[in-house]
Amino acid sequence: MRLGNFSVSLAVKDLSVSRAFYEKLGFRAIAGNAANNWLILQNETSTIGLFQGMFDKNCLTFNPGWDRACNTLPEFDDVRDIQRTLKSRGLALMSAADESTSGPASLSLQDPDGNPVLIDQHVQRHRQ
Repeated sequence: MRLGNFSVSLAVKDLSVSRAFYEKLGFRAIAGNAANNWLILQNETSTIGLFQGMFDKNCLTFNPGWDRACNTLPEFDDVRDIQRTLKSRGLALMSAADESTSGPASLSLQDPDGNPVLIDQHVQRHRQ
């Protein structure tokens, strides 16, 4: 199962304070919209999202179909295929993708310690 690009989505109290902190650690903003209270930052090896007022907890995030630079991969596992695999393995979902659709969709679940895991697909898979 290919989950795609990985990042940690942080629930921050003050976006500008958090951005300044992570920039001192060598991160730089590569995407997002500070006016809408979210930014994606990267350093040479890691990706983090800063989200003010959007999440209650920090969240592990996977993006099927994306590489680290948010480029669409030529082949990837669609979030609905991932969802069917997770269900077949007995995992309970907190939210599910609509299996009658295609393209962007997401699902979420919790790990055994209550940490949220988001699988968030932003792209359309092109079948050959």
